[in-house]
Amino acid sequence: MDLLNPHEDRFDHLDPTSRELMRETIRFFENKGKAKLKEDDHERRWYADFLEFQAKHKLFATLLTPAEQADGDSNKRWDTARNCALNEILGFYGLPYWYTWQVTILGLGPLWMSPNTAMREKTARLLDEGGIFAFGLSEKAHGADLYSSEMMLTPLGDGKYVADGGKYYIGNANQAALVSTFGRDSDTDEYVFFAVETDHPHYECVKNVVNSQNYVAEYALHSYPITDQEILSRGRDAWDAALNTVNIGKFNLGWATIGICTHAFYEAITHAANRNLYGKYVTDFPHIQELFTDAYTRLLAMKLFSSRAIDYMRSASSKDRRYLLYNPIVKMKVTTEGETVINLLWDVIAAKGFEKDTYFEMAARDIRALPKLEGTVHVNMALIIKFMANYFFNPGEFPEIPRQNDAADDAFLFNQGPTKGLGKIQFHDFNTAYASRDLPNIQIFRDQIEALKGLLLKATPTEEQSKNMDFLLTIGELFTLVAYGQLIIEIADLDGVEDDLLDRIFDFMVRDFTRYAMDLYSKSGASEAQMEHCLKMVRKPVRNPERFQKIWQDRVYALKERYEMNP
Repeated sequence: MDLLNPHEDRFDHLDPTSRELMRETIRFFENKGKAKLKEDDHERRWYADFLEFQAKHKLFATLLTPAEQADGDSNKRWDTARNCALNEILGFYGLPYWYTWQVTILGLGPLWMSPNTAMREKTARLLDEGGIFAFGLSEKAHGADLYSSEMMLTPLGDGKYVADGGKYYIGNANQAALVSTFGRDSDTDEYVFFAVETDHPHYECVKNVVNSQNYVAEYALHSYPITDQEILSRGRDAWDAALNTVNIGKFNLGWATIGICTHAFYEAITHAANRNLYGKYVTDFPHIQELFTDAYTRLLAMKLFSSRAIDYMRSASSKDRRYLLYNPIVKMKVTTEGETVINLLWDVIAAKGFEKDTYFEMAARDIRALPKLEGTVHVNMALIIKFMANYFFNPGEFPEIPRQNDAADDAFLFNQGPTKGLGKIQFHDFNTAYASRDLPNIQIFRDQIEALKGLLLKATPTEEQSKNMDFLLTIGELFTLVAYGQLIIEIADLDGVEDDLLDRIFDFMVRDFTRYAMDLYSKSGASEAQMEHCLKMVRKPVRNPERFQKIWQDRVYALKERYEMNP
């Protein structure tokens, strides 16, 4: 596995129709060209050309229509593997193009999860006509706090209602064919999802709340007429539809991050390799080689982890909910690692990163958004921590999951069931993966894991510490690294990643583990016993200059001038 290169990749892991859709999308952007891409970005121009392209080629309709609603079209299905391929491509060319796809996915979630057959059929027809969709969840005063929703659906009798209230920060809500809107029944106070149309006279698109190509709307409903035909779900089903939709959508953020970082990497390495300072090319300086190699191995690790997480998303069932750990790690860890990658590259190219004709200018701005969408890093970390006890100390038995690149419909994602019982979810023994590769830095990392387990068993956080999110989040970062490394090794074994590269990935993993251990050590509330265990986690990776140079020459420096967008 390596980084996406639009000039070279043939997407051989996908079926022929999906492969051609990916190539058509790349052709659209390459024909558009970098200068026009940047002009549209600077002018904050609505991406009508991309939406016309996707409608003409039925891009969204083919990729986002579940097989049940496909009306016999064998190419239509919800296939996480190919959806992530498009996530990566759209991120590669610009976050706004990914964003309109992403919020369409979110808007479709409550529609595809609804028992309302007529509305599902209508959704499939609108999608086939090129429609985009929106997810009306957040509100200005409360954000995504569902408990405090003020959008009200008032019953009038005979299956008729009126809806009143506002939603805020809703992508695509200027032109969406349907907006899945979350609210409460004013009589019963139960949660409800219903669908509204943006061209209805009782729908007001108030304004765009951001200064970008995207339209992220504030909208208001003024006695908007609703009938039972527009009701998608009620009560606990509506609540679960909201959270399960986010489970689907937030997975995409990591893949958009990978795409952004990949394009930025090509631009940075080509610039540095051709820039001569003090009689040497920038890439001849040892510290620059370190920065680029760190950026490359972090970026490749992001892609390796996210690729393996796809397998768990696609094989999920009511009896195998391991995806509920790996999914928020893609959302939280991969997106924050993306910020690190951009920072490393920016340290190399310096002022070049501000220039208006570079892709990097967009990347440096947009990479900050992804950790903050679909739940903050803190929200997702709080979720991840719920799995820690069973992950470390109560493994379950599961069949081995192979690579999941088959052309199949991921129907379970729209039938995930109740969003509760997370603390009961079990995982396969992580030690199996770590024992499969006998490499110096993986061995050091295993020692660090044992030290963390020692802290949890022998210097267990007190009730007071467990209520301190600052303290708990650092432990969560350490736990996340363990699961992150596990899936990286699993896919390395399945896809044949070479030892030198894998050991270099664990070079930064050891360093990151040490950094979080020292952060935990320095917390004012850490006990003496906990501090002792933290010091056992402080380790230095094994350095291998010969291995480093091999990776630098064969993997990193080899990417100079390998890709440049059509001007």
